[in-house]
Amino acid sequence: MNRRFFERIYNAFILIGKKVVNMIKRTAKRILVLAADVKHRFDAHINTRAKRIAVRTAGAVCAGAVIGCVVVVASNKLRAENGVGGLETTGVPEFTEDMLGKSGSELDAAASVLSKDTGKDGTLYYVTYRVKQGDMIGIIADEFGVTQDTIISVNGIRQSRLLQVGQYLKIPSMPGVLYTVKNDGETAETIADKYEVSADKFAKVNGLKKDAVLDSGMTLFVPDAQLDWVTRQEINGDLFIRPVKVRYWMSSPYGWRQSPFTGQRSFHTGIDMACPIGTSVYAALAGQVSSTGYNETYGNYIIVSHHSGYKTLYGHLSAILVVPGQNVDTSTRIGKVGNTGLSTGPHLHFTVFKSGKTVNPLGLLK
Repeated sequence: MNRRFFERIYNAFILIGKKVVNMIKRTAKRILVLAADVKHRFDAHINTRAKRIAVRTAGAVCAGAVIGCVVVVASNKLRAENGVGGLETTGVPEFTEDMLGKSGSELDAAASVLSKDTGKDGTLYYVTYRVKQGDMIGIIADEFGVTQDTIISVNGIRQSRLLQVGQYLKIPSMPGVLYTVKNDGETAETIADKYEVSADKFAKVNGLKKDAVLDSGMTLFVPDAQLDWVTRQEINGDLFIRPVKVRYWMSSPYGWRQSPFTGQRSFHTGIDMACPIGTSVYAALAGQVSSTGYNETYGNYIIVSHHSGYKTLYGHLSAILVVPGQNVDTSTRIGKVGNTGLSTGPHLHFTVFKSGKTVNPLGLLK
């Protein structure tokens, strides 16, 4: 069952709800008229039995009014939380390349979007989609017949976990990724070879000749291409495993903190994972041990070099179980948790470097 089927069901329930609310409002008006008549009779000092009837009727009126108000308020709340409106077209709104600009990083000129019957002949066009509660990139990709890589690349998503409800996404009419020409002299053929896709299709989609020389800085769409697995893992936050496989307490996160040693504001370059001395420490990603040793800050430490400019540091160890030059993977036990160096108690200090700069490990851990 597709989304339109559920939309029809939803609209039917809304219509029925409105009819029920209108019926309650009409009934409430009639009750108010009856209440006014009862009050008039009461004021005229009719007999005691009538007074009792009037009092009971007045109570029923109050109860009915309260119930009616609750239903009306609930109905208004439902409409407030599920409000609809804005630009309407006969189809899915669409963006073209010139509306997006060269960077393709923003959704511009939404009011100028018109629905057209294009793209069926293999041309590239974009539609817009607003993220709703419960959406994930994979679900959205399946809905539009593209890949997760496509949505990530076209929208410049750096962390898929930060997808926000209400966020607008560009969805192209075919799967693929964006590519920015890095060097003068590249051609459609060389780029297609790099991604192992059809050069003819790549050239056609971008309106190029296969052997045309391209200028650096040009942004092109590579149909059927995929992101390399490292980039995908980075964005999905699944690049590294946690270096300790037991329960731990994160005693200090990455970033600015009050130093536990000086009391001054200082920047903490990793995360501290507090757990018992002797707990096994594993490589967070396959790589090669680049150095081991001891210093006053990290005590016993290990640094492992990985692909794509990544390095990881493991500090305050009680034991080092590897040597420089050794190849390791995520099943390799490289050391044991300790309390060496500048430390207030047993824990593992874990730092991730990307091209020489520290990054927050929490954005990359499975």
